[in-house]
Amino acid sequence: MIYHLLKSAGVNVALGGNIGKSFAWLVADTDPDCFVLEISSFQLDDIQNFRPDVAVLLNITPDHLDRYQYSMEKYAAAKFKITQNQTAEDTFIFNADDPVSLEEMPRFSILAKQKSFALSNTENADAWLDDHQLMVQNKPVADFQKMLLLGKHNQANTLAALLAAESYGIDSQSVEKYLFDFSPIEHRLEKVRKINNITFINDSKATNVDAVFYALEAVEGPIIWVAGGVDKGNDYQTLLPFVNEKVKAIVVLGKYIEKFKTSFHKPVFQAQDMKEGVDKAFELAQDNDTVLLSPACASFDLFRNYEDRGKQFKKFVNELSAD
Repeated sequence: MIYHLLKSAGVNVALGGNIGKSFAWLVADTDPDCFVLEISSFQLDDIQNFRPDVAVLLNITPDHLDRYQYSMEKYAAAKFKITQNQTAEDTFIFNADDPVSLEEMPRFSILAKQKSFALSNTENADAWLDDHQLMVQNKPVADFQKMLLLGKHNQANTLAALLAAESYGIDSQSVEKYLFDFSPIEHRLEKVRKINNITFINDSKATNVDAVFYALEAVEGPIIWVAGGVDKGNDYQTLLPFVNEKVKAIVVLGKYIEKFKTSFHKPVFQAQDMKEGVDKAFELAQDNDTVLLSPACASFDLFRNYEDRGKQFKKFVNELSAD
């Protein structure tokens, strides 16, 4: 979204990092005025001189804990390395609603100017939501309901993107029209098809519990939840309210099914591959139901990556025959 806003505003900008093309490839082959990069904790672990002019930390939730000795403190330290080389000339944007970020931030010497976004803890935020109105520095920017995105997490994402664009020098109010033509990215709450009045949504990028939390929050029930893969030390307790309220049944991809059976008091079905999973979900779904692929797990047991998982889901959904 940051890339979309800058490009639409006329900035010569490149997009890459942990998604798409690497930063090294972009530096070698392009000459933009601005790079928009997603930087993973894995990449931040090894930085030495990397210094973003504008750094955005959306949240810190349990993920990749097997890499960090199952320590949230160590994982948070990796995330906060994005501020390591910033100076007072730079900007650090953070989520004032994220308890882990707020708790961990005092441990680090952050020299950059700090700006925050929030949906709840709005008293001192620089960007927030007033009813459905996106606000930046006390000025209304746009009505979120007119956008193509779903969910509170995307409200927060939009506020962060607006602050990032403003920090680059783009007037946030001038980008209102560009927000409305920003479409959901592939594999992120992507509506695939509606068949027999059953909606299929591809959220394959949801490889951790927090991402699934926002997906279940955003999607209206009843839901047939397609999940599973390689568990990363997941604690599913935060999902229980949404699962109890909205989920009718769970289809688990792959062999790691026991944790789903013990965590949720819902019918749980196992599928050995994506085709079997889609077919089973379609069989279970009824009029006005939603089949939601939102795995909460890594994809490496059955798929090359989350993109492969999402593409297979879409392929088999599009092969379904209507009654």
